[in-house]
Amino acid sequence: MYADTIAAPATPPGEGGVAIIRISGPRARAAAEALFSRPLRDHRIVAGHLVDPRTGEELDEALALLMCAPRSFTREDVVELHLHGGRMVVERTLRAVLAQGVRAAAPGEFTLRAFLNGRIDLAQAEAVLDIVQARTDAAHRVAMHGLRGRVSGEVRAVRARLLAVLAYLIARIDFPDEDVPPHDIGPALATAAVEIERILAGSRAGMLYRDGARVALLGPPNAGKSSLLNRLLREDRAIVTAVAGTTRDTLEETTNIAGIPVVLTDTAGFAEAPDPIEAIGIERSRRAAAAADAILIVLDGAAPLPPAAADLFTLAEDRPALIALNKCDLPPAIPAEQLPFPHVRVSALHDLGLDLLEGALAARLIGGAPTGAGEVLVSNPRHADALRRALVSVEAAVDGLAAAMPEDFTSIDLRAALDALGEVTGETAGEELLDEIFARFCIGK
Repeated sequence: MYADTIAAPATPPGEGGVAIIRISGPRARAAAEALFSRPLRDHRIVAGHLVDPRTGEELDEALALLMCAPRSFTREDVVELHLHGGRMVVERTLRAVLAQGVRAAAPGEFTLRAFLNGRIDLAQAEAVLDIVQARTDAAHRVAMHGLRGRVSGEVRAVRARLLAVLAYLIARIDFPDEDVPPHDIGPALATAAVEIERILAGSRAGMLYRDGARVALLGPPNAGKSSLLNRLLREDRAIVTAVAGTTRDTLEETTNIAGIPVVLTDTAGFAEAPDPIEAIGIERSRRAAAAADAILIVLDGAAPLPPAAADLFTLAEDRPALIALNKCDLPPAIPAEQLPFPHVRVSALHDLGLDLLEGALAARLIGGAPTGAGEVLVSNPRHADALRRALVSVEAAVDGLAAAMPEDFTSIDLRAALDALGEVTGETAGEELLDEIFARFCIGK
């Protein structure tokens, strides 16, 4: 597909045990052997020395791995040079490689070549980036499902079903004299709609695992918000004292809540008649609540509802909310019927109920979407958007069929659905879309 050869570091810059320079393309072997002291062997690691052919100066003692096409990630000849990890040795070796008629790779270009050469489809290519950026075990597992082609397989199955229906309609439209026997396409369209809805059902959970969520901790002063934050983070990050109003500003930290990367925002306490400084903190708390994906209201469960509770409940009305009744080691003082949202009793002081709290918070974020190990979880917003557009087009085809619309209209809807599904796997992806996707990759990947 490409006529030139590219190279780039495949490891992050800086000092480390090993650095890797990756070369891919028709001149990969020749360029590497121009520097390496020994001949390369296909799919064998060879030890030797790197020498700059322009000066004869030895650059490093290294390993070289040749992977001849098509048995490589890009399906081109690929060479990896394994060097000692250091900025200068990588820079000097890369300059020597580029001097052999090799071009510096653009971001994501190795993965782009793998896609264009048929090694992986577009959804799998994007899963490569998701694996690199995964922040939790759950996010990594979802990304691995994408790399293995589970999402692609599901989408291709639906696309094949719709393609068969479209082929039937085209035969009837373009060849009316061939007496194509009538066939009820309604069940096939209905099944396709159900299958797309099933794939989409896991998109909320998948995108939460991939992108994470923001959760604001709200509550009155001295309810234990900062103490609870520290317990959820497993470290003492927020200052905790017995003095009410210690937290005057918002504090953000990231943690793992049941596999979801969550940014927790500790906020100033909501109080009656606050002083000017507290008022500024409360206003910032309101802004944090407005920007959050979910609200965790922390209340002192051993005391009656404070006057600020009504304000807190109002702030949380339009988003997933959960109440943490702190100090559960003391006698409870708030009846459950006074609480408008689900609640969990915890003790930040004694580490009680935290696992239940994390599970309940994750459930509020996911909102009942499927998360099981056997489920296909769409984690890419682009994929989810394409699937929604495909579903709209299939439903339009079903409605048109029910209204006895001409078959031409149904074929138009089916073509739109097929185009949208093809955007997921890459069959209908244009150059502009590819540029946008692979520009997000790091150089060398």
